[in-house]
Amino acid sequence: MLLIFGVSQVQAQMDEAMEPPARDARLFDIAEAPSPDRIESDIQTLVDFGTRNTLSDTTSDSRGIGAARRWIKAEFDKISEDCGGCLNVYYQRDLVLASENRRIPEDVYVVNVIAELKGTTYPDRYVIMSGDIDSRASSSIDAETDSPGANDNASGVAGTLEAARVLTQYEFPSTIVFAALSGEEQGLFGGQIMAKVAKEEEWNVMAILNNDMIGNIEGIDGVIDNTTFRVFSQANPVGETDRDRIWKRFYGGEVDGPSRQVARYVDKLTDEYFTNLDAMMIYRLDRFGRGGHHRPFNDEGFPGVRIMETHENYNRQHQDIREEDGIKYGDVIEKVDFDYAARLTGVNAVALASMAWAPPGPENVQIGGAVRPSTRLRWDAVEDDNLAGYKVYWRETTEAQWQYSRFVPAGTTDYTLENIVIDNYLFGVASVNKQGDESVVVYPTTLIPRR
Repeated sequence: MLLIFGVSQVQAQMDEAMEPPARDARLFDIAEAPSPDRIESDIQTLVDFGTRNTLSDTTSDSRGIGAARRWIKAEFDKISEDCGGCLNVYYQRDLVLASENRRIPEDVYVVNVIAELKGTTYPDRYVIMSGDIDSRASSSIDAETDSPGANDNASGVAGTLEAARVLTQYEFPSTIVFAALSGEEQGLFGGQIMAKVAKEEEWNVMAILNNDMIGNIEGIDGVIDNTTFRVFSQANPVGETDRDRIWKRFYGGEVDGPSRQVARYVDKLTDEYFTNLDAMMIYRLDRFGRGGHHRPFNDEGFPGVRIMETHENYNRQHQDIREEDGIKYGDVIEKVDFDYAARLTGVNAVALASMAWAPPGPENVQIGGAVRPSTRLRWDAVEDDNLAGYKVYWRETTEAQWQYSRFVPAGTTDYTLENIVIDNYLFGVASVNKQGDESVVVYPTTLIPRR
C-alpha cells in the first residue's frame, strides 16, 4: 500500500476531505487593520503627560501617571461605547509598601487599567495582551523629571489600545483582555497584581502577550531593521516537579513548555499572515539580566511571552533627555517608527484572535511507540460545536518550529503515525475549528499504558 508520511493514501484522502481551510481569511483583515496614525496619536498623548513615573502626580489632569491612566480608561470606555458596551473596563489596584521594596521610597498605589472582551462560549478562558503605562528617567524613583517614554512603553500601551479597537469588531468564544499595567520600572508590580488576581479567581489563561517596546528600528548596534521582532519565552513552567524533570531527561521536552509553544504559535502566525516580517524566537525568559511584565504571570504558572523590537537602542531607554559628546539621549517620540509598531500590533491582534476563536486545546495528551515502527498519540476529546478535528504535529529534535502535521477529524482521539519512529522526532497535538483556527500545540507528558 502506498504510504504518505507513514499514513495510507486512502486514509489521507479521507482526512483531507474533512480538513478545514489552512488559513482563516478573517485574520488577513485583522493583520492589516491597525493604524499607524492612531498609534502615533496615542503615543503623543501619553508623551504629553510629561512623566508617567509610578511615583508621579496622580491628581493633575495634564501631568503624571494619574492623568495617563484616567485617559487610558477613557479610551477603553470610548472603544466599548463604539461596540455597544462590549468591554468591561475597570481599574485594578493594590498598595505597594516602601518598607518592602527598595525602588519604592514611599507607599504608593499601583493601578492597572483592564478591559475585558468577554467570550461567548468560554468566558473563563483568557488570552491577554499587555503594555506598561509607566515611564522613567535615568533614576527609577525620579517622579519630577520629564520622561516621555515614547517607545518604553507608550508604544506597548498604544498597541494594546489599537488591538482593542480592531478586535472589538468581532465576537470570540474565549475572553480577550487588554491590560495597561503599572509599576513595571520599579519591580513588575502591576503584573504581579494582575497575575495574583488571575490565580485567585482561577482564570484559565491560554497566554499573555506582553508588549514592551515595539516601536524602535534603529539599534544601538547600528542596524536599522523593520522586518524582524523578538519573542522571548521561558523553557518550562516554574515549580516543575521531580516527575517533570525525570520525564524530560528520558523523553524530551526541555524546550517544549507552554510558554515556548506560545512563542511558536506567534512565529507560525507571523509567517502565515504577514509579509516581510519574521519573528525571532529567543530561548530565554527575557533579555539578559532584565525583566518584563510577562514574568509575574510565568511565576504564577501561566504561559506567556514578551514581544518586542529586535534592535534596542539603550541611549533611548531609562535616560534623562540630554546631549553629551554629540550623542542624544532620551526616549522621545521622534525616534518611534509608527508603521513598525502597527505591524507588531497586528501580530498581537492575529494571535489573540486565533487563540480566542480556536477550540480548547486537547488535554491528557499521551504518547507511545518505544521499540516500534510507528508513533501513537492519544488525548481526551474536546467538546466544542465548532470543532473540525485535531492536528498531530512533529518535528526533528533539533528544529525550533514544528515541521510536519497531519489533520485528523473530530471523533478521532487515538492516532498512529505509521513508520514515523518516535526516537527521531518530537510530537504535539492541537485542536482545530472549522475556519482553520488552531489551539496552541500541547506537548505530551504521559506515556500510553502498554497493554
